[in-house]
Amino acid sequence: MADPGIAVVIEDDLDVRNLLSTVLTQSGFTVQAAADGRSGVEAVKEHNPTLVTLDVGLPDIDGYEVLRRIRGFSDCYVIMLTAHDEEIDTLTALQAGADDYVTKPFRPRELRARIAAMLRRPRSGPPSEKPTTTAAPPVEEAAPPARPDSLLRHNGLVLDKDTRTVSVRGDELVLTRSEFDLLHELLRSAGAVRTKGDLVRVVRGQYYRTDTYISEADERAIEVHIGNLRRKLGEDPRSPRWLMTVRGVGYRLVPRRAD
Repeated sequence: MADPGIAVVIEDDLDVRNLLSTVLTQSGFTVQAAADGRSGVEAVKEHNPTLVTLDVGLPDIDGYEVLRRIRGFSDCYVIMLTAHDEEIDTLTALQAGADDYVTKPFRPRELRARIAAMLRRPRSGPPSEKPTTTAAPPVEEAAPPARPDSLLRHNGLVLDKDTRTVSVRGDELVLTRSEFDLLHELLRSAGAVRTKGDLVRVVRGQYYRTDTYISEADERAIEVHIGNLRRKLGEDPRSPRWLMTVRGVGYRLVPRRAD
């Protein structure tokens, strides 16, 4: 991983904190560590990291509140560490805006692989907080027009894969990386059914090969992402316009409508 930048580890357990710091340092990061939530938020503000690892159970404020505060000013990648076998932590982490989750105890090799896959996906979302500067503002330039082959359209929705933007009838949506990637996959599949296993691999990238075991927690995570997408799209579950559930299998696009 060539010069990935800064990572902030927010973890109250000293042994786990040291292990995470070692794994991230070996992956090329410059690591800053915090033992509680409040100091972790301040570390993210100060260092503007590429990646944050965030424990759910912290001594002062829980990891979900820390994530909410971080998301107020930063679009850094966030991996939450959840208690072993506590599925509710996994689902809540994704709903709160985490990019990924890892259950404890974790394998360093798996963590490195997930980070590598995540960093290959473009960053998007709210801009990171920047220090105030007295420099003159840059001259604005007109954005180049979107290339026709970068656009996918369906029932009033437009996705631009080059700029990683999505709009519905002209109103732009704010999606997480995983939500964008899943929507892009379903749009480009043009109505073909995609299984939950297929979509897990879309989110996980090269780490999950075709022969990799897909757990129930992985599939539940996809259900959470799709649920978040439907909420942001304003889908009526009784009459969906974009995303249709194929029971026991996965998801596909609703057929095109005449607008």
